[in-house]
Amino acid sequence: MKKIIFIVIVFFNYTMSSQENTNSKVSEKYRLLPFGTIKPSGWLKAQMQKDLNGFVGNLDKLVPDLINDPIYSSVRLHKNSEVKDLGNNKEGDAAGSEQYKWWNSETQSNWWDGYIRNAILLNDETALQKVKSYIDGILKTQDEDGYIGIYDKELRYQFNSENGELWSKATLYRGLLAYYEFSKDPVLWQALVKAVDNVMTNYPIGKSSPFSSGKEFNGGVSHGLTFTDVLDQMYQLTGHQKYTDYALFLYLDFCQTYQSEKDVQLSNILNYNYKLQSHGVHTYEHLRPLIVAAYASNNEALQKALEIYLGRIAKVTTVTGGAIGDEWIAERTAHATQTGYEYCSLHELLDSYTVLLQKQGNSAAADAIENIFYNAAQGSRNPDHSCIAYLKTDNSFEMNGTRNGEIEPNRKQTRYKYSPAHQDVAVCCNPNAGRISPYFIAKAWLKENDNTLINALLMPNVVGTEINHQPVTIETITNYPFENQFMFKISNPKEVSFILKIRKPSWVKAIITNEKYSMEGNFIVFDRKFKVQDTVSFSFEAEVITKEDQHKEHYFSYGALYFALPIEAIEIKGKSYLEHFTDLMYTPKSNNRYQYIKDNKAIYKEGKLILRAKNGNTNQIESITLIPFGKTILRQASF
Repeated sequence: MKKIIFIVIVFFNYTMSSQENTNSKVSEKYRLLPFGTIKPSGWLKAQMQKDLNGFVGNLDKLVPDLINDPIYSSVRLHKNSEVKDLGNNKEGDAAGSEQYKWWNSETQSNWWDGYIRNAILLNDETALQKVKSYIDGILKTQDEDGYIGIYDKELRYQFNSENGELWSKATLYRGLLAYYEFSKDPVLWQALVKAVDNVMTNYPIGKSSPFSSGKEFNGGVSHGLTFTDVLDQMYQLTGHQKYTDYALFLYLDFCQTYQSEKDVQLSNILNYNYKLQSHGVHTYEHLRPLIVAAYASNNEALQKALEIYLGRIAKVTTVTGGAIGDEWIAERTAHATQTGYEYCSLHELLDSYTVLLQKQGNSAAADAIENIFYNAAQGSRNPDHSCIAYLKTDNSFEMNGTRNGEIEPNRKQTRYKYSPAHQDVAVCCNPNAGRISPYFIAKAWLKENDNTLINALLMPNVVGTEINHQPVTIETITNYPFENQFMFKISNPKEVSFILKIRKPSWVKAIITNEKYSMEGNFIVFDRKFKVQDTVSFSFEAEVITKEDQHKEHYFSYGALYFALPIEAIEIKGKSYLEHFTDLMYTPKSNNRYQYIKDNKAIYKEGKLILRAKNGNTNQIESITLIPFGKTILRQASF
């Protein structure tokens, strides 16, 4: 431990005193494919189209004052700017009101990021025209020195308190980068290069402290650490190490300054007695800057910190992938009933794991990504209406605003409901609900080298790329995760030899196929010459698995899916928006609970689990039927 702390001190001093950082990068396992290369198909495409036709595509009409606020252009923030009315109740949340000045930049930029990506992946011409108009408008806001942001010239880069300088840029630039990868627009690219250079010039390495902001609440400043997302993507596109060097500088500066959201600071990570306590969304999004920093420099302390941080996140995550986010972690461990997870947290942790997967190549990260998406995230959507839950628990016994009926002191809790906007709290989860599917799809396929294509995440999709400079299209025909059969339909202009690696999830009992293959770790390897039109077909054999959580609660899974007992409920309508959107709450028709028994005789049959459990009211053993977790509203998931 003393050795690691010494390395940290030396590393800090070296890095922060050098304008030109020459750190030795850790090699990354896989290369990314350009955004838009992988497109959804099957049920996933249908769900995304439904979202684009629903709340994801209409948020600018649901909350027009927030989405259309010209905060990046004609109404940039200045020293006399007043706090904005966002339509939320502001009870029991923010430690200060300064954050409400920049908040619209997050809402609109995260929404546009999701909208841009959905439009591209669905090839929606109307949406793409809308996106092009938006991009053109943003480029017109760029100053001569390259600045694209929300502050006027007197205020920008000159802060000693809470601000959204880097955060507003991170949320905006991520969407612009996605559109560039799709369009290859040279004007947009030059604007992005100048905008990022403007940040690095005004916050120079070793001569500035971007995260110094006093000793008060600074949630926006802390969010700004995710500017490393932009820097990492710039590195992926150019190979220029200056971007990862700058990402390392930002992370180390963050560690040396006061932060109200401090879980990822090195001193806290390397303190073995420290428990995660910060705002959940910050904690999970900050995994990405830590990963980028660890790979930007081959440093023992950072590598150890990454290992420790991943272990801590695992302890605050439920079996279904729901990491505590209601709102602060507060040194708790995940619980099926007593800890809730925020939709923002689900997206941010999933995105962080995708970065880990790309750099580390660990199939366990892919398992975690699929678990979040197919269970916790799907289980936070309303299966019947276009809306999501801001907060949700694995065991969801009611959705009337509070956590399973619990009264929280000093807070009017309304997050445990379904809404297309959640404006009474904050319009943050709904924009992120539009981002999660495109981000999930973007890492489905990766390249190990010019001759090896990796299918890391399983889903129905079509990928078009090049192998040894020859175009190849692969369509994954599957109803996964609801079924475990796969056909990969491969199309080439001419026969081509390459290596196809497909991940075998950890739950797989056996691979059933007539194909010749080998195994490389947890990847199925097909190494052969593929015909002009070819196929690879196989299926996974699964079995019912019982998993016990940290609190001795039992969950049931089959394949990638967890299953839950649906609870019949009364639907209560709340606020209405436009013509087809409504806030919804749910009251159970019964408060019955079931208890786990060892001799449960669980079997999988036609997409459901049938098992025996003890009725908590009658103490009688009964047969109950569980359905996929993601198709439930009220439910009992643990027994």
